[in-house]
Amino acid sequence: MEFFEKVFDVIMTKQIFGTAMVILVTFILISIFNKGIEKIMVKGKTSFEIKRRKTIIKVFQSVFKYVLLIIAFLIILDFYGVDTKSLIASLGVAGVVLGLALQDTVKDLISGMMLIMENYLAVGDTVTYNDFTGEVIELGLRTTKIKGFDGEVMIVANRNIDTIINASQKKATLYINIPTAYEEKVDKVEKVLTEVIEEAKKDKVVLPDSAYLGVNGLESNAVNYLIYVVCNQDDRYKVNREILKRVKLAYDQAKIKIPYEQVEVHHGKDI
Repeated sequence: MEFFEKVFDVIMTKQIFGTAMVILVTFILISIFNKGIEKIMVKGKTSFEIKRRKTIIKVFQSVFKYVLLIIAFLIILDFYGVDTKSLIASLGVAGVVLGLALQDTVKDLISGMMLIMENYLAVGDTVTYNDFTGEVIELGLRTTKIKGFDGEVMIVANRNIDTIINASQKKATLYINIPTAYEEKVDKVEKVLTEVIEEAKKDKVVLPDSAYLGVNGLESNAVNYLIYVVCNQDDRYKVNREILKRVKLAYDQAKIKIPYEQVEVHHGKDI
């Protein structure tokens, strides 16, 4: 019995029990903060706003976690008799020295915070850096990772982000030419294409500004009819394919011909 009492006394010391409680409370607070900020910042928002806010949420969660861990570490050191005040003062001086030695890193951190807070970039945005175009897959405090359409990943220091073009900050506009056989009546074709666009608006495939514009060219083997499509940048390729699919189906139903090249082959004896 005396042995267990000694073990209990040791466990209940601030070095052991206090350390365990500090660690437990720290991780509970981190968990509560992570869940709480997600609910607050994405509740009632559109999918576009949620994508941007999630980037900010990750940074806040990361900063909050490391701040709490540092505080918990200092409290635990205090339990073991370490002079934390002197340690904090020493860390302050060391921080100034490191700041001077790591100026580029500090610039990256500041630029990263500004990018996130000002919504200049967000995970999922389509961007162009120099001649490299791709999707932002990670936005950190020091670097931004961009994945190209062929799978390559470019890592850009945040201090250089001022040279990046963000295509997701505006709506995409597509001009789609629909080649149609000359023998088809213009009024009939225009009616079908107008209906295609109106149906696409009702189905929310395209945005309301989309429209059929008219005849756009008289080629050697076809009349080009022009469709104007407005959509989100991230959906432009998908929308382009969907509109072409709908036009093809509508043309088939209305028995409107789409011209294609044909080659006639003659045998010498038949000429």
